Amino acid sequence: MDSRPTISSDPRSIRTIVAASAIGTTIEWYDFLIYATAASLVLNKLFFPTEDPLVGKLISISTIGVGFFARPIGAIIISHFGDRMGRKAPLILTLVSMGLATTLIGLLPTYSSIGIAAPILLVACRLVQGLAVGGEWGGAVLIATEHSPPNKRGFYGSLVQIGFPLGMSLGTASFFALGYLDDQQFMSWGWRIPFVASAALVAIGTFIRLRIDETPDFKRVVREGKVARMPVWEAVLRHPKDILIGLGARITEISWIYVLTIFGLNYAVTTLALPRGLALGAIALGAAVELITIPLFGALSDRVGRRPIYLLGCVAAILLSFPVFWALATRDPAVVVLAFVIGMSVGHGIMYGVQASFLSEMFPSNLRYSGASLGYQIAAPIGGGLVPLAATAVVGFTGGATWPVSLLMILIASMTVVAVLVARETAPKLARLQPALSIVGDASPNTTSVML
Repeated sequence: MDSRPTISSDPRSIRTIVAASAIGTTIEWYDFLIYATAASLVLNKLFFPTEDPLVGKLISISTIGVGFFARPIGAIIISHFGDRMGRKAPLILTLVSMGLATTLIGLLPTYSSIGIAAPILLVACRLVQGLAVGGEWGGAVLIATEHSPPNKRGFYGSLVQIGFPLGMSLGTASFFALGYLDDQQFMSWGWRIPFVASAALVAIGTFIRLRIDETPDFKRVVREGKVARMPVWEAVLRHPKDILIGLGARITEISWIYVLTIFGLNYAVTTLALPRGLALGAIALGAAVELITIPLFGALSDRVGRRPIYLLGCVAAILLSFPVFWALATRDPAVVVLAFVIGMSVGHGIMYGVQASFLSEMFPSNLRYSGASLGYQIAAPIGGGLVPLAATAVVGFTGGATWPVSLLMILIASMTVVAVLVARETAPKLARLQPALSIVGDASPNTTSVML
């Protein structure tokens, strides 16, 4: 890892950079997640009509997986340029690509209008979304952490992570706001509004990201002539263990959140016949609470280390695997809302708050975009694509039983426990030896940053 210190940016500049990165990430996730919501509610009927509702539902949800399978490819392509050309340029590319694909989805004619061309075009747009998100996370996280002082990288990195619940809140709220429409209005044109609205959000996000400065770490890599010729390949050859640890650490977090928000939404509305507005409102509230838990546990990781906090999140996911679905099965509105809120803010929020700093600190700055992105995105097709699809299929074939889904989540969480236990602690000693330092207060402009 790099051993030469870099001087951190002025605290006010860091906050501006982190805010700009988080805003862009929020828009990216808004685009990505409204598709997941629409796939659970409407796309199966408009783009994949079949005589068997379960088959149509499975096909529709499987298109969510197309985006997830594209994410590792996007990570490989875009992180190559992120380690060679800098962190800033890929962030502009990913945001614009995502916005264009999302807006086009909102304008697509349906199967009844153009036949088989409709689902083909839908899948193509989803593919572009996946490629864009695959390269987005690494750049957004590094823009924040590589500008941050060493004792606050967990906190500032977690602020980028809140783009996920913010995007989810906006996306879910947009569909929730359409609840006043009747089913015919919603199916004919209402569902398109969140997609088309993305165009305005992307324009704002692009303007903000153009104002972000390149990170000190990458500038030093260029100045010292250490830019890797093939960074992705070098990361695989030199850091295979760390990439696998990143995969293992990520698999529970991504499986957990998408089982809750994709499978859970579909299960609540279709199998349990709960009101669509109730389920969407519960997810939006859970995402809102994550705006607190994600930075909270990111900040705590600066004090006690990344591994203890991550393990705490794994244990929480294991303990919640059965109770969350038991709570949904009660059909009691208050209990259902509580299940989504606790499942998201605790079962997901703890791990997600530590992820940005934990994964990025595993790699040297000249391979950091590639290494962190690979570990993070390889888990996407498994946890975000296959697991929710498997959960939906199992519940459909077993007549509504969720215990196999709970057992699957416990098994996946156990794999993450093993990955974190074999990982090394990445939090700088400065953060653990000086617990009296303020987590959110200003740092001295002369603070030095050593990326271990």
